[in-house]
Parts: sequence; C-alpha cells; structure tokens
Amino acid sequence: MYNAKVKNYQKEALKTQVAGADRYEIIQMLMSGAIEKMVLAKVAIEKKHLEAKSEHISRASAIISALRGCLDFDAGGDVSDNLYSLYSYMVDRLLDASIKNDPEIVTEVSNLLKEIKSAWDEIPYEVREKTLSENGINAHAG
Repeated sequence: MYNAKVKNYQKEALKTQVAGADRYEIIQMLMSGAIEKMVLAKVAIEKKHLEAKSEHISRASAIISALRGCLDFDAGGDVSDNLYSLYSYMVDRLLDASIKNDPEIVTEVSNLLKEIKSAWDEIPYEVREKTLSENGINAHAG
C-alpha cells in the first residue's frame, strides 16, 4: 500500500516536472531515466533477478530508441548521424547484456550515455533559448 502511494506521488511529480520543462530539459530527463534503468538492470543481473533485469533493460532500450527517434537530421547534420549510430549501438549492446546477463555491458552503455548527457547538460540556457526560437519552437513543452 505504502509503495503504491509513493509511486503514485512520484508519477504525479514527474508529470508536473515534464509539463513545465523545455525540450532540452525533457531530453535531460529521458537520459537520466535511461541511466537509472541501467543501474537497476545491473543490480538485477548481479542479484539474478532476471524478470526485473528484462524490464529495466527493456525500458532503458525504449528510452534510448526514443532519443534516437527525436534526432533532427536537418538541423543536426553529422552530430545527428553520429548520435543515431551511437544510440543504435547502445540498444544493440543492451540486448547483448540481456542475453548474456552481463552487468559490464550495461555499465559500458551507461557510461556512454552519461558522456552524452554531460555534454547536453553543458549547453548554456541562452543557447537553448536561441536555438528553440530560431526553429520556431516554443521553449516550453507545457
């Protein structure tokens, strides 16, 4: 009962956070979510909780696939092409991790995504606002 209430609260808090976020912040949240799922997957593999491992790897893969699907090849050029390849590699490696029950592969993918997120987090707010307005996009999703 307590866990259900906590999960419901977390779900509502996330909805509120997403509603007030700009597109850059949503990408940050997605990356954080994928990293969190990979941490949970690694723990599940180490504890031999195979059902939980499958669920967490599946969710991390889905998030990474969504990130890949959001790439703007017109605006991003070579960067988008490289990210597409890297995201595809990550999804493939997570499948390998799931099949082999190998936590080190999960760590590899998590570290790659952390590097991308670190670079993303360094984009100054002014640059984000300028880029969004130049593309005719309202800075806030909500």
